Amino acid sequence: MRISQIFLLNLASVFTILSLLSLSSSTEAAPVGVCYGREASNLPPTSAVVHLLQSNGISWIRIFNPDPEALASFSGTGIQLMIGVPNEILPTLANGTVSASIIWLESNIFSLIPPSQVRYLAVGNEVLVNNPSYTQFLVPAILNLYRALHELGLADAIKLSSPHAAAVLSESYPPSAGAFDLSLTPVMVPLLKFLSETESPLMVNVYPFFSYVNNHQYVTLDYALFRSSAVEIDRDLEYRNMFDATIDAFVYAMEREGYPRIPVVVTETGWPTDGGDGAGAGNALDYNRNVVMRTKGNIGTPKRPGVGVEVFLFDLFDENGKTGVEFEKHFGIFGVNGIKAYDISFI
Repeated sequence: MRISQIFLLNLASVFTILSLLSLSSSTEAAPVGVCYGREASNLPPTSAVVHLLQSNGISWIRIFNPDPEALASFSGTGIQLMIGVPNEILPTLANGTVSASIIWLESNIFSLIPPSQVRYLAVGNEVLVNNPSYTQFLVPAILNLYRALHELGLADAIKLSSPHAAAVLSESYPPSAGAFDLSLTPVMVPLLKFLSETESPLMVNVYPFFSYVNNHQYVTLDYALFRSSAVEIDRDLEYRNMFDATIDAFVYAMEREGYPRIPVVVTETGWPTDGGDGAGAGNALDYNRNVVMRTKGNIGTPKRPGVGVEVFLFDLFDENGKTGVEFEKHFGIFGVNGIKAYDISFI
């Protein structure tokens, strides 16, 4: 091998190490939050929910829309929030002025809860896959909200992004083949550019349970539940679970578009206790306990070792108002009486 080739290889290694170090500069554990879905007819009052969260050491919550009752209850508690901007609001925000976005933020969010408790605005949810009619409005809405936050002096403190389903990837196996669906790149590339420039994360919803249910022949239950003794090798990296493999597929997909340093936040992940093959309290405990342990330990993934991945577990309670497959109703970590469905710790 020529000296110039050796130099280039060593230089590439240095850049890779520096990139990982910049992503993992904090020694604090990545936070574990919980999603507070409210599609149910039997939920406890929000004041009881706040007490439940505080008594279990849960200080990060994702709510899917700026519900006034929920926001008012969280105000002053110190609980940090990811607040969803509903898909149906995107056209109004995208086509409006920055002043209109400021008014929307102040009327729907900041009049109910102090900005210091808002960590993220999740603009839309799985828009590109589940609500494609709103696709054209996604990035313009994010840009207007960002400009509004900048005018309010909050653009550095509150990060903007949009949660994506794994289906935005056209390839995800092996992880190094990760690539965004070509039909979505006209939206994904400008979004990645925004995330990179504002030091905001790519938000992804990761469900190994779905991978197992839909691909029995390729994804074993043990691989989905962090229990596999088998190792899958991809470019000299060892994969032992579907969670890591999915996140790294997104990392490779971003690299493919020229954005290797954008962090990843898992905005939803969980396992159902009932309603389908592989569902059950024992499996839900195994899955969520491993996610919490890996997050708190800043274990990272094979592609980004030692880089803690912030996660929001789905879901706080079962949601009897959910439609579709039965297991969709049974992701709750707590019963509506406040008793845990299984013995998981968040501390």
